[in-house]
Amino acid sequence: MEIAQIHALFLACKSVSTDTRKITHNSMFFALKGDNFNGNTYAKQALESGASYAIVDEAEFNISDKTILVADVLETLQTLASFHRSYLKLPIIALTGSNGKTTTKELINAVLRQKYNTSATIGNLNNHIGVPLTLLSMNEATEIGIVEMGANHKKEIEFLCHIAKPDFGYITNFGKAHLEGFGSIEGVIEAKSEMYNFLIAHDNTIFVNANDSIQTEKTKDAKRFTFGNSKSKSDVGIDFLNAQPFVSCKIETIEVTSQLIGDYNFNNIAAAIAIGNYFKVENTAIKTAIEQYTPTNNRSQIIKKGSNNIILDAYNANPTSMRAALLNFEKQIGQKTAILGDMFELGTSAKAEHQNIADLALNSKIDRVILVGENFYNVEINAEHITKYKTYSDLEKSFDISEIENQTLLIKGSRGMALERILN
Repeated sequence: MEIAQIHALFLACKSVSTDTRKITHNSMFFALKGDNFNGNTYAKQALESGASYAIVDEAEFNISDKTILVADVLETLQTLASFHRSYLKLPIIALTGSNGKTTTKELINAVLRQKYNTSATIGNLNNHIGVPLTLLSMNEATEIGIVEMGANHKKEIEFLCHIAKPDFGYITNFGKAHLEGFGSIEGVIEAKSEMYNFLIAHDNTIFVNANDSIQTEKTKDAKRFTFGNSKSKSDVGIDFLNAQPFVSCKIETIEVTSQLIGDYNFNNIAAAIAIGNYFKVENTAIKTAIEQYTPTNNRSQIIKKGSNNIILDAYNANPTSMRAALLNFEKQIGQKTAILGDMFELGTSAKAEHQNIADLALNSKIDRVILVGENFYNVEINAEHITKYKTYSDLEKSFDISEIENQTLLIKGSRGMALERILN
């Protein structure tokens, strides 16, 4: 069956599904495969649960006129998403970067939603499956689409751009993330810049933080819209005011106070303000959107537990974001305890990068530091106020978290550490 025919059937459906546990009525089920599962075996169940069609790629599961046999289910999902994106002809904003992608995407969505009917990546569904699902969630009522793109190897951003065909793009930063796949910070810059390459090749617009010398240099010959402080020559001037306790800034005469902590969040907020400005959202509406946005999903959340204030930033971690979090945390007033979990996907750099963070914690104005995970356990450090645990289980068995009272806590680590368990 041709992709145009599949698209016609898709338009008659209400949604797309890849999980029979979450089947909705009149959806189109894609029988994806993984290392430990074969979605083809669930096609019949998907139809019985309410799906209108099931896309399969193994002939034995092509059991009725409701199953559609294709050469490869994943490729069909990606091709359908790209076809649908072209069919809708709506402007797409893509963003990537080492840190702050999801927070920036949520802020951009909050700002643009003040004027437009937007559709954005849910959570961090930003890979070769998530991007197609995001595009397929858009419809004729969508006025602007916002697509987050993640990668841990070169050529992934390039591939995702060819699916989403963005009209606009923004890279939050270049940091030490996924070094195992990228090899080095130079590899990170090369891989993330694949978005620039696509946008420049198609004469599309790039949003650029003028305070980032690497990004300004890489986009000097591109069609771009820049933001920086009010004294710069940027298209939009945004002044950083302070980050205590929450990040605040100023655009023209309007002051904006967010619910985000850490001066590293200023660039995320500034990008959303600049993009809102580009799309003619009024400054007063931008202020409302930024001030009402509340972080969720273990990202810079402020949580009150008993007598303690907790900064929960346990969704992910890499050397760049960990360093920024520690430098911000030591500015907090009162007694401070940092609980830090291992950073993953660092490859041969893991030992050195964990040692660097441990040394930074040692020399910071933080009263107590608890390191959790095999990498942190092996760092060379000896100080009374620093404790190491090889596993989370060791921490749970040996440390009474309830003894911490009247303090501010930072909880940060990679997703695999699941440090949010400490809250319980």
